[in-house]
Amino acid sequence: MPLTSLTYRDAGVDIVAGDALVDRIKPLAKRTLRPEVLGNIGGFGALFELTGKYKEPVLVSGTDGVGTKLKLAFQLDKHDTVGQDLVAMSVNDILVQGAEPLFFLDYFACGKLDVDTAADVVKGIATGCELAGCALIGGETAEMPGMYPAGEYDLAGFAVGAVEKSQIITGQRIGAGDVVLGLASSGAHSNGYSLIRKVIELTAPDLDADFHGRPLRDVVLEPTRIYVKPLLALMQAHPGMVKGMAHITGGGLLENVPRVIPDGLTAELRADAWEMPPLFRWLQEAGNIDAQEMYRTFNCGIGMCVVVSAADATAAAAALRASGETVFELGHVRAQADGEAPTLVL
Repeated sequence: MPLTSLTYRDAGVDIVAGDALVDRIKPLAKRTLRPEVLGNIGGFGALFELTGKYKEPVLVSGTDGVGTKLKLAFQLDKHDTVGQDLVAMSVNDILVQGAEPLFFLDYFACGKLDVDTAADVVKGIATGCELAGCALIGGETAEMPGMYPAGEYDLAGFAVGAVEKSQIITGQRIGAGDVVLGLASSGAHSNGYSLIRKVIELTAPDLDADFHGRPLRDVVLEPTRIYVKPLLALMQAHPGMVKGMAHITGGGLLENVPRVIPDGLTAELRADAWEMPPLFRWLQEAGNIDAQEMYRTFNCGIGMCVVVSAADATAAAAALRASGETVFELGHVRAQADGEAPTLVL
């Protein structure tokens, strides 16, 4: 007996839904465009013209995801902020080398496409791109029946930026006596969520309950802060002032600050230099988490570290505060003792 004529939709892929999503995305992407973007969204490749802004441009690229924070987004059916997380994780990373983010691409994969959910995600991506000043230049929506449970999806993001070759920030100019400034985070950002979810699972808090003036559900899904514009403004106004930066992601303060500290030096940070935000205090108490484990897992309220000379610390902090950042003088860099870790929180 001959088979009934099959369609792609019979196999679980809805092309009409995909086209509808593209129509929803176009005005969101249009808001993020820069003059260097050539063509419109929907082509086979995205075109970006490197203009005469740079004498010796070096491209800096980064890619990341959102991690298991997505699990909470599924659980709470809130999808309009994880897109900003996606952008932030990559643009903040390339920023630490002095790069201006130029454009961003996203990858959204699901088992069955829900246009409203996907549009919410892309809305957050567009918001993140606007905050970073980069163009949402393209992406991929993959509907793959059987690959993901109903209602779930995965995200990946890709950022490309540029920096003048002579202005690349490597951290190699950092020396003893330099000051470490900390820029406040907006929350847990996109790291440590396997442990956050474990604490929630074991303690079963009311996620709709008031938590210091906001529902706990909003606090745990607060999107990652994007530091691009304030730090680019500082670097452009004061070339060479910033000696090194560390984006505090997976591995927390203890694992990320050493990535920019030269061998033979230690960054000594004072725990009393900033107040750990309520979310982290709750996690530490509810999960009975050791302090060093907190500093190794979470940003603990510091989303970006900036290293400057002691002579520039006051001016750098003032400029960043004028740009809307909350800034703490966390500590200083000194010679490393035998067997000592490259970053200490005391």
